[in-house]
Amino acid sequence: MQGLSRRGILLGGSALGAVGAFGVITPAEAWTWSPSASVVGTGTGVDPRTVHDPVADDLVAALFERGEVDLVNDLLKGWTRNGQALPAGLPADLRAFLEEARQLPSWTDQAKLDQAFSFYQRRGLYLGVLYGLGSGMMSCVIPREAKAVYYSAGGADMKDRIDKTAKLGYDIGVNGAFGPNGQMVVTCLKTRLTHAAVRHLLPQSGHWHAAAEETKPISQADIMVTWHSLATFSFNKLTAWGVPMPSADSAAFLHLWQITAHMLGVADEYIPATWSESNAQSRQVLDPILAPTTEGVKLAKILLNLAAEYDGGLTKPMLHSFTRFCLGDQIADWLEVPREPATDLFVRTGWPPFIAFREATMWFPFAPQGYWLFDEFIRLGVRFFLGEGKVTNITMPTGNNPNYS
Repeated sequence: MQGLSRRGILLGGSALGAVGAFGVITPAEAWTWSPSASVVGTGTGVDPRTVHDPVADDLVAALFERGEVDLVNDLLKGWTRNGQALPAGLPADLRAFLEEARQLPSWTDQAKLDQAFSFYQRRGLYLGVLYGLGSGMMSCVIPREAKAVYYSAGGADMKDRIDKTAKLGYDIGVNGAFGPNGQMVVTCLKTRLTHAAVRHLLPQSGHWHAAAEETKPISQADIMVTWHSLATFSFNKLTAWGVPMPSADSAAFLHLWQITAHMLGVADEYIPATWSESNAQSRQVLDPILAPTTEGVKLAKILLNLAAEYDGGLTKPMLHSFTRFCLGDQIADWLEVPREPATDLFVRTGWPPFIAFREATMWFPFAPQGYWLFDEFIRLGVRFFLGEGKVTNITMPTGNNPNYS
């Protein structure tokens, strides 16, 4: 039972697919997931742990060498909508990169993207909980991610770091997220540039080198690990919670995240074509690496304290309980999340009936729109708190965490 607890129950039963049925999974020594299972059905099969984003990395390195990072950050501040023209004055190589990178892949299915918003209208509240207190806290037990965040510039101002991460989580769920009036393409490309900047800067940190096993952060595998902690984890938890998942919704939700991975610079050969293949890849790249680290425990405390700040700490026990409910006792204990007997019981026994009630009333006239408006009010309130009333702008960092310089 100990092995089952470690990889199954720790993630809330079926959170990451069938992992719990087989207990502990030994980390794979070699990459075995086949590109034939990807959205394009072909590829080189090279291990994504050895692949980064060479085009973006070379470009951003050149921006640093030419002293243009601050200029670019300033120029891109007003570039927010997908269909908006790029600002004047950008370096020519950056302009060429962005013009090419902003194009959606040839395999984009607009009908699925339209259906994805309908899905978010009905299930946005559940996804908000899973993204925030599930995936967000899980990131703290993904060692490479936790250490990269902790020692990079983001680790010095976690409220700003969370605000920028929350922007991606918000932008993906709006109507026309990847359309000309949406912001998801811009958010992905600015994030891609930020990743390249971190890959340029973090290897210069002695503190990160002392803690990390890799020599360069944020590989293609690392991005897909984060992808699974969001998309695959959330899909499986919705299923485990008994949320109805018609095939159209399932396909639309997957496609939304497939497009997101592509726009973040992930090679198509690493993007799963189906949820079944997504689970297969997740079992290889995510499940075996989950583990506590000193950096991750500290980040978890920062995240929960920031979340509690939103209402003066009144709901901190509830935050603890939802984290434990989403991720299971093992991860919660790894992260030193306190047990809250009263609210733990309340969440464990109250959440399933709440979902059942909401789903039973979802078919009433205008219910999805009403739920969406209520959920949107909560989301915008959180965004306002994190951004302190300012427009969130994702920028390339120009240094590492100054507390660990």
